[in-house]
Amino acid sequence: MNLSGKVVLITGASRGLGRVMALGLAAGGANVAITARPGSEAALAGVVDAAAGAKGEVAAFIGDVSDAAACVSIVKKTVQRFGALHVLFNNAALGMGEVGPHISKVIPFYNVPVATWQRIVDTNVNGTFHMSLAAVPLFLAQKWGRIINLSTGMRTMLRAGLSPYGPSKAAVEAMTAIWAQDLAGSGVTVNALLPGWAADTGMVLPEDHPDRSRLVPPSAMVPPAVWLASDASDGVTGMRILAKDWNPSLPPGQAYQGASAKAGW
Repeated sequence: MNLSGKVVLITGASRGLGRVMALGLAAGGANVAITARPGSEAALAGVVDAAAGAKGEVAAFIGDVSDAAACVSIVKKTVQRFGALHVLFNNAALGMGEVGPHISKVIPFYNVPVATWQRIVDTNVNGTFHMSLAAVPLFLAQKWGRIINLSTGMRTMLRAGLSPYGPSKAAVEAMTAIWAQDLAGSGVTVNALLPGWAADTGMVLPEDHPDRSRLVPPSAMVPPAVWLASDASDGVTGMRILAKDWNPSLPPGQAYQGASAKAGW
């Protein structure tokens, strides 16, 4: 799919799913702005280097999505660099690794440090809001835009010992469903994208998933991400797409039908 002319912004793109999606979108022809929190400069530079020779250009900006002013600045820098913004991937997130192994040893919510709870919620929930709030005026003005929120499985949202990560992603899921309704008819769509099972990234600790062969490869995120960023997904909103169920051997429209459901419950 040709994404030439599209400008994409991906948060939390220094590693994991964000890094892989950034490279895949650039390979498809999109100009991609990547961002991550302070301290990620070297990792972001590595993504830029890895994208050398892609059809699209990749530019890196530092900013913490939990800071509303930083989100506004990132959007402004993206537009200054590429002249526009069309697609936002709210990928930045902190997982239960911030607390420690949590599947091999369940950690009840009352043992989670308050500061850790606040940090995860500030990034996963408030960061998604801040970044979207910064981008939406541009999307509304041009009557076209994509907000793609990285979600997780319903079992993860409700699993014992997965606070605050599970509740934070449940909030993102609800935000996706609500925002899609708020923006209905505007040309701006809001969808959720998720691996569909634990993904093979640093967020999933080896102690919890020692057999990495069972995990979803990050590359599975690229085909649905490219399709969601393209004109081919016009009119699709308020949906959740599972990357593990996306069949790349099918035409994208058919692959979408087999990997999607309404966002929410």
